[in-house]
Amino acid sequence: MAEQYPPEPVRKFRRFALAVCVIGVLVQLGLTSYYLAMGHKAQPHQVPVGLVAPAEKRAQVLGLLTADGRFRVTDYATADDLGTAIRERDVYGGVDITGSRPRLYIASAAGPAAANLLRTTYVSVMQQQTEAALAQIKGAQMPVSRARELNTPPQITDVVPLPTDDVNGVSLGFLTQALALGGTVASMGLGRLIPRTRKSWRRGIAHVSILAAYAAGSAAVVLWSMGWFGVGITADRGEMFGIFALISLAITASTAGAVAVFGPAGALVGALYFTLGTVISGASILPEFLPAFGRYAGENLPTGAGVQAVRDDLYFPDAAIDRHLLVLALYAGIGAAVVLVTNMLPNRRDKTSEIDLELVERFEGSERRESVPL
Repeated sequence: MAEQYPPEPVRKFRRFALAVCVIGVLVQLGLTSYYLAMGHKAQPHQVPVGLVAPAEKRAQVLGLLTADGRFRVTDYATADDLGTAIRERDVYGGVDITGSRPRLYIASAAGPAAANLLRTTYVSVMQQQTEAALAQIKGAQMPVSRARELNTPPQITDVVPLPTDDVNGVSLGFLTQALALGGTVASMGLGRLIPRTRKSWRRGIAHVSILAAYAAGSAAVVLWSMGWFGVGITADRGEMFGIFALISLAITASTAGAVAVFGPAGALVGALYFTLGTVISGASILPEFLPAFGRYAGENLPTGAGVQAVRDDLYFPDAAIDRHLLVLALYAGIGAAVVLVTNMLPNRRDKTSEIDLELVERFEGSERRESVPL
């Protein structure tokens, strides 16, 4: 005879299973919509480029570059000035049309998408100019020098190329995902461990100290693993260690602060860094190729600020990274301050933690044993 289960537990199980399925489907729908909205058709918006041009040619070229809003053009006096701007990452590249043949300058280390866009646009414009020149001749004899000039391949100079150990530029994305996931797991683990001791300023300092120690260990591990694959071996190891440690602390401290304020639900902050923040961090999709919301949100999250700081330190040592470090420091500092303050506030619920309760029981048990007469 089949075993009969009480109807109420069965109904509870079914409701729970249904709720889990519905929540799972809704989360999947939200993430799918978000990912596709951010990256399914990445289009350039105001990509910063430079232009070196004489006055009589500037208007025509400027019109071609700014016609559809893909580029934001800055004028430079010489090609050397343009190269300096590229190395400082003020622009992703540019063109010099002062000579007989235009020359394109790019920085593939800034992002393959921008470099490919500049190449494609440059080659397309050169082809159009060649076709127009040929159409004007219309069967007339062409000087050999002119024919050679028209058949000369476009001149392209990669001012800041990607290193051979990172040919597609995806290493930054992988490193950011590892830092975000590791920081989230560490914050959730500490969120479970730290509340098992009584609130006090000592507990707050211990919590922040553990977060700082984890950040240092996380940075060391990332640097060590990068060396296995030759990524970033020419960079300043001390600077890279500091940046990675700050990224990790920004993620863990802000997540810990959210847990201190909102309880276990605050751990979702770390999960959002990993699931949502890495997509708009600028590692795989450059900020200028994201929708406006994704661009501004990504640049002001620890993942986005971290990616930009690491990229600049690795490939653009002349670039200023103060703003990115400020964003990271704010997340780290505010999160650590929240952890300290919430641990110094009185416990309104007046609950004894599990560890404290266990110690009390052991102490009382030992006293009872000592008081038993022999």
